Amino acid sequence: MNKFWMIIRQVVHIGVFVILTILTQIGGVIYLATLILSRKLNLSKLKSLLLFSLIYLLCAVLIIPLVAPIFGRTPLPLYGSLRPLNVVTCLLNRHYVAPDLKTQLIKVSGLIAQKHPGSKINYLDANFPFINQFPLFPHLSHNDGKKVDLAFYYRDSESGERSDSAPSFMGYGIYDGPTAREVNYPEKCEHQGHWQYDLITHLIPKWNESKYVVDKSRTRELIRQLSISPGTDKIFIEPHLKQRWNLMNYDNIRYHGCQAVRHDDHIHLQIK
Repeated sequence: MNKFWMIIRQVVHIGVFVILTILTQIGGVIYLATLILSRKLNLSKLKSLLLFSLIYLLCAVLIIPLVAPIFGRTPLPLYGSLRPLNVVTCLLNRHYVAPDLKTQLIKVSGLIAQKHPGSKINYLDANFPFINQFPLFPHLSHNDGKKVDLAFYYRDSESGERSDSAPSFMGYGIYDGPTAREVNYPEKCEHQGHWQYDLITHLIPKWNESKYVVDKSRTRELIRQLSISPGTDKIFIEPHLKQRWNLMNYDNIRYHGCQAVRHDDHIHLQIK
């Protein structure tokens, strides 16, 4: 029986290591280091958890931002005209980009603030701080510092006032879907067997869905400014939004394909 529980504990440790690595890149290594230290110091489970939290926060806040430039990455800002929609993105180390992408985003955020005073760009997932081709789950291509997802702009559905928030706490999963007169790519992809295409919507709470409507004017201007920015390679949004928002003349605004996930809840930007 003791051997059985020993195997179970090892499986749990491996599972935690894998999950932390997938979510944060560095969390699995810190978890292993904490296990070793805890056993040497004979710490209780609570103290081990506190030790892990302390080491992780020190690495995420102080050490990684200093080391990431060696790998060609830099963290996006936490405050100002360019900021995370949810600070958890930064705690999970998913806000690192190539310096050129950071410079471009800061410049565009300034242009948006000039045209729409007080507006800020809210970023979502970007890339991990280390190692090209290290996957940022569940994204297919956020692995080289050149990609970032940005939130749409929204308004309060009742008052019409501009909002700096979004209906989804993580920015994904609540869609501005096609109307009956528009091409329904989500439906097409589902019929082709791409079950993952709108999977996220089933995982996100809908508590605030009716509170927000997409701010077409600001979102269109953000996409337009990104499109004409010299460093931009591609922008992905759903085709019905490209047509609805009169962006058909911008060739670098493209459809991402059924193998990905829906993009009528966020903007995907990648630079050259």
